[in-house]
Amino acid sequence: MTSNVVCETSLADRGPDKRGKVRDIYDLGDKLLLVATDRISAFDWVNPVGIPDKGRILTQISLYWFEQMTDLCRNHLISADIADFPAPFQERADMFAGRSMLVHKCEMLPVECVVRGYLAGSGLKEYKENGTVCGITLPAGLVEADKLEAPIYTPATKESDGHDINISSEEAGKIIGEELNRKAAELAIAIYRRGRDIAGSKGIILCDTKFEFGLLDGELVLADEILTPDSSRFWPADQYQPGKAQPSYDKQFVRDYLEAIKWDKNSPQPPLPADIVEKTRAKYLEAFHQLTGRQSL
Repeated sequence: MTSNVVCETSLADRGPDKRGKVRDIYDLGDKLLLVATDRISAFDWVNPVGIPDKGRILTQISLYWFEQMTDLCRNHLISADIADFPAPFQERADMFAGRSMLVHKCEMLPVECVVRGYLAGSGLKEYKENGTVCGITLPAGLVEADKLEAPIYTPATKESDGHDINISSEEAGKIIGEELNRKAAELAIAIYRRGRDIAGSKGIILCDTKFEFGLLDGELVLADEILTPDSSRFWPADQYQPGKAQPSYDKQFVRDYLEAIKWDKNSPQPPLPADIVEKTRAKYLEAFHQLTGRQSL
């Protein structure tokens, strides 16, 4: 396993203008440089230990999917080639290459556009209580991981602290405007359907996913990451069994470990042990290999 872990990035004279749970963001005026680090978060806390190559894997998966969706939707990508980045970033190729994207700065929508094709996560919890998901009434008698009759648009607010909050499409329309919300919903479902079909042809079920859209020159564009294990639930099709939780291509090893040690979720996480780090890295790599068909990053 490689020991090259990038949990924080910086230039000689500056750090990022914004540091999220996973991404470092450099403001370049009308452009941004988005850097996917190897940080990993679970239960809204970032672990002090990174997952080697995770940021490169996420970036390469996003680049693959952006290419698959070009006829459906414009995206914010300018280049992922470090030769096209400003000189200070080229001088730190060891830190930025392969995990960074130079993108147009967009006016980001203040809602996340979530699409669900199967019943899981917070949608399952709401369904058990009310028979609905984000206000959408679903047929009675569904069980965990059941496939829905058709994908549904279930937006969420973007919260700076803690979990995002699920809202109805009507509530999203009040926040961003009904027409823009309608376009975002249609686009999100179209992208989900294509992603679902492509992933399905490679033995992977796309359970659900979240998209970030922004406005660029008045046009709705796809931004941030797309259809990665951090923004989506991917399940191996050959192990699919409705009625229970499914194995997944993501940070489930991290979640399971933290649950097993009974971490209280209200204080900084303990460092992940080496075996959990290695298993998690292997899952991300497996998703990359299977989705893109590429063997090397």
